[in-house]
Amino acid sequence: MYTSRTGLILGFHGTDQSVVDAVLKGKQDLIPKNNPYDWLGYGVYFWDNSPSRALSWAEELSKRPNSDIKNPAVIGAIIDLGYCLDLLDYKNLALVKRGYEFLKDRFEMANTPMPQNKGNKTDLLRRELDCAVIETLHEILEQAGQLPFSTSRGVFWEGKEFYPNAGFLEKDHIQICVRDINCIKGYFLPLQRVEN
Repeated sequence: MYTSRTGLILGFHGTDQSVVDAVLKGKQDLIPKNNPYDWLGYGVYFWDNSPSRALSWAEELSKRPNSDIKNPAVIGAIIDLGYCLDLLDYKNLALVKRGYEFLKDRFEMANTPMPQNKGNKTDLLRRELDCAVIETLHEILEQAGQLPFSTSRGVFWEGKEFYPNAGFLEKDHIQICVRDINCIKGYFLPLQRVEN
């Protein structure tokens, strides 16, 4: 009953300026990805109400060898979350646990190792296990003839502590994964205002 979100939200996607230009001119849409390490599953990723974090991400990606991002930029999107797997909702966490148990049973029966979340000591940025769990949850829903989630949303804890035993990390953010591209109602170029 409360899984469908009301209202529109603003999401920001870090990418190359050429992609921003093409999308704003209506020549293409943002393309959903099927990366096995994206923690909220397959789709297009946005930072919830944070153009600065989207730009920081694009700048980080541009420094990697063979990156498609040569000129980091940000595009804004007006998003209707619709039927949302909101991981800030306690009830949905039980669904994720169910997806994990199903996935675990499947790998145990096949006698193969489970996917793992990988990274350094502070950040597990390659979330292969999380992605597999979310995709398994969607598979369970599909097999049961239930409506699939249009979007996923959750808090991503990332970075170093601001101070000892802090409850905040330097790159914490809320991320949105849009599975159903029809949830994107429009694109825009974020304003760049100078602060006084």
